[in-house]
Amino acid sequence: MIEAGFRAVGALARTSLVARSSIIQTRAIGPGPQDDYLNAAATIHTRLTPGDLLAGLLEIERSNGRARVRDERWGPRTLDLDLLLYGDLVLDEPGLTIPHPRLHERAFVLVPLAELIPDYLVPGLDQTVRTLLGRVE
Repeated sequence: MIEAGFRAVGALARTSLVARSSIIQTRAIGPGPQDDYLNAAATIHTRLTPGDLLAGLLEIERSNGRARVRDERWGPRTLDLDLLLYGDLVLDEPGLTIPHPRLHERAFVLVPLAELIPDYLVPGLDQTVRTLLGRVE
C-alpha cells in the first residue's frame, strides 16, 4: 500500500516525487489491538497550493480504501498521508496546519524524515529535523 501511495503522490498534477525514505515498522498507537504501522516519508516538488496538495493526498487515501469519516482516530487504516512541511511555509487555517502540529513529537515521523532532510530547519520550530528526532528518541 505504501508503494501505491508513493506512486500516486508522484503522479499528482504538477508534482514529482524527488526522494523517498526507507519504510520503518513501529508499534501502533491508539486503542485496541492493531497491527504494527509502516511509516515512510517523501520529498516532492509541486506547483500545487498547500490546500490543493492536501486535497490530492486525501483523494489518494480514498482511492486506496480509506474512509476518514468511518475510521477512528489512531485506529487501523489502509493509508495515511500527511502534509508535514511545505518549504518554509508556516500556516494555521481550518483543516490544514503546516508544519504538521505533532511532527516534533513523533519519532515514527521524524525517523524517515531525518533520512531525507536531517539538516532541514523546521519553520516555526527553528530546529533541524535531526535535533527534533534527538529530543524524542
